[in-house]
Amino acid sequence: MNLAQIPQIKHSNSNNFFLLSGPCAIEGEEMALRIAEHIVKVTDKLKIPYVFKGSFKKANRSRVDSFTGIGDEKALKILRKVSETFQVPTITDIHKESDAAMAAEYVDVLQIPAFLVRQTDLVVAAAETGKVVNLKKGQFMSPESMKHAVTKVTDSNNQQVMITERGTMFGYQDMVVDFRGIPTMKQYAPVVLDVTHSLQQPNQASGVTGGRPALIGTMAKAGIAAGVDGLFMETHFDPANAKSDGANMLDLNLLEKLLTDLVALRRVAISL
Repeated sequence: MNLAQIPQIKHSNSNNFFLLSGPCAIEGEEMALRIAEHIVKVTDKLKIPYVFKGSFKKANRSRVDSFTGIGDEKALKILRKVSETFQVPTITDIHKESDAAMAAEYVDVLQIPAFLVRQTDLVVAAAETGKVVNLKKGQFMSPESMKHAVTKVTDSNNQQVMITERGTMFGYQDMVVDFRGIPTMKQYAPVVLDVTHSLQQPNQASGVTGGRPALIGTMAKAGIAAGVDGLFMETHFDPANAKSDGANMLDLNLLEKLLTDLVALRRVAISL
């Protein structure tokens, strides 16, 4: 994958890691623009290549009454407005083949959720749009098995593909990242570490996923030390009241200090 080919990507020659970040789900226009404005300001200051992330729909929910979205077209139009307002690329999840062409009209990167990354028709549909495809590694998959998911994209005449590590199930209610998988998957495509989802605690009796956000800094630093190409972090100005995944999101006010530390750590890591 050539990072510089992502439309409107900035700082691609800075030798920094790139960042996929934003709220878990698009809850409304004001919140999306507020979060994007803050992250754009910080990433421009630190010269971090940045892609705004927001799900236009949340199809994978534990409970039937969980928030799934504000309407597909409405949320996608907000993603487009973020891109046009701040001149940054955007990324969103898709869940079925028909989502691919629809979302491709609004965003620059299509993300395949971890639970769906073995769905061949979905992956191929995303690849055939010509957009960059982000394949989230299944919680049940080995690093080596992600080679085949990447091949589904490249065999569809699309070389713009990346892999995101988001942890492996550890028991019933925890996730663990095996950092040995980072160099393995880098043989197939650039690798991103999904810091916040790797700290989820799924399958809670309440039907609401838990998390350990106090460890976001630790996980992100470990990823940089392990040589990841990019980081994925969901963030919100009010995680406690976010409508999706608030338990593992980073408070937006903490982002600049963390990214500053990670940029410094990156300089050390690549010098060794």
